Amino acid sequence: MFSAQIVLGVKHWTPELFSFSLSRPDGFKFQSGQFVMLNLPERDGYQPKPRAYSIISPNYADELEFLSIVAPDGQLTTHLKDIVPGDHVLVGSKPTGTLVHSALLPGRNLYLIGTGTGIAPWMSIARDIHTYGDEDLGIDRKFDTVTLCHGVRHARELVFRDYLEQGIFAEELLGDVVRGRLRYYPSVTREAFVRNGRVTDLITSGQLFRDLGLDQTQFDPATDRVMICGNIPVNHAMKDICVAHGLHEGSTHRPGTFVMERAFVDHATP
Repeated sequence: MFSAQIVLGVKHWTPELFSFSLSRPDGFKFQSGQFVMLNLPERDGYQPKPRAYSIISPNYADELEFLSIVAPDGQLTTHLKDIVPGDHVLVGSKPTGTLVHSALLPGRNLYLIGTGTGIAPWMSIARDIHTYGDEDLGIDRKFDTVTLCHGVRHARELVFRDYLEQGIFAEELLGDVVRGRLRYYPSVTREAFVRNGRVTDLITSGQLFRDLGLDQTQFDPATDRVMICGNIPVNHAMKDICVAHGLHEGSTHRPGTFVMERAFVDHATP
């Protein structure tokens, strides 16, 4: 079941990447990190097939925000890229997904590993106070540190970079919670940047841990928890890395020390 929601804003980051915000349906509840099906209303007798989109917004937000690529010949995105404020987008009524806190065992350090638009669920989780916990608000501590790794081909694809480096720390209330605990770790593969290399290579070489000033060369199953969201090859490679480091995959039914979104791994890139 879908409900028609109003487009509140659209931002085109590059010719191939755009984000958009929608009104939030009445009674719509979700956990940070989940995804929902989106579609466009039928027009001139044609309606695209619905597609899964991770929700960028934290679960307390008044609006729902999403990030999308413009897929070549994509049935939905070739039309979705042209939406403007005031248009309508259809939002499914049942958010779901395994990239949620409850799929992980308690730990000290959370690593959010994403490539391309795989940063979308991390924007939700990184802005959820329950990811960190807050004694003053009576929220139990979940993770001491959160490291958001975002790998892309070109620096212009590092959407939300300014926000993650500066803006989030200026947020009222949230800024105080994440300051000193959220670490942003971007990398680029096809042009000169402050950090070059595939996320998987930076992890297997130990460079990630050295850059963070840690006295370790791989994930520690006793303290580290990992969430994965990228294209299919990256997801499978990251799973192999996690297993090699002694982590085991979790789910909402059986929490583990790493988790990835099975729907995206098996069918599409988020």
